Amino acid sequence: MFPPKNLPLFPGTINSSTSDLFYYEGLARKAGYSLIGGVDEAGRGPLAGPVVAAAVIIPRGTELAGVRDSKKMTSKARDDAFPVIQRQALATGIGVVSNKYIDEFNILKASLEAMKRAVLTLDPQPGFLLVDGIQTIPMPLAQRCLKKGDQISRSISAASVLAKVYRDRIMRSYHDMYPVYGFDRNKGYGTREHLAALRQYGACPIHRFTFKRVA
Repeated sequence: MFPPKNLPLFPGTINSSTSDLFYYEGLARKAGYSLIGGVDEAGRGPLAGPVVAAAVIIPRGTELAGVRDSKKMTSKARDDAFPVIQRQALATGIGVVSNKYIDEFNILKASLEAMKRAVLTLDPQPGFLLVDGIQTIPMPLAQRCLKKGDQISRSISAASVLAKVYRDRIMRSYHDMYPVYGFDRNKGYGTREHLAALRQYGACPIHRFTFKRVA
C-alpha cells in the first residue's frame, strides 16, 4: 500500500513564501526521518528523447548555495553545479525512461517510473521523499508532493539540476546521430526549427510518436 499524498507531518497549506529552502526537509527531520530525498524530472514536454529523473539526498548542514530551480539557472550555471551537487550530496541517483516507454504507456507514467528508478539507485536509501509536482511515486516510501517544489526545496532543486543536465547531455549525443533536428539546441522541444525538420524529414527513432506534433 502506498503512502497518502498529504502526510500529517506537513501543514495543510504549503508555505511557498518561506525563505528557508530546507523548511520541508526540516519538517521531515522533526517527524523522525533522518535521510530525506528530493526528486524531480526533466523532459516531460519535448517531442523526442527520454524523460530523465534525479534523486538527491543532501546532508544536514550542506547548503549548496546558488542551486535553485534548474529552469531559472543558465546552462553554464547548471553545468557548474552538476559536479558540486554530486560531490556534496550524500547520495544521488538518475533514472532514464525511453521514448518507447512513453509511447507504450504515457508521459505521466513514464515520469513516475523515471523517478522510481532514480530513487532505487540511491545508496543509502532515504526514509522520506520530497517530490516535485502533485503525483506520488509508486513505491512504498513515505513521501510528500510539493507544487513548484523545485522553487521551495533545495533538495528538489538539486534533483532538477541533475535531471536537466543529464538529459541535455543525452540529447546532445543524439544530435550526432540525427543532426537535422537540432537536438543540441532544442533538446527535443518543439521549436520552429525542430517542427520544420519534422515536416521535411519525418520522425526519427527517438521521437515520441504518440505526441500530436510528431504523429
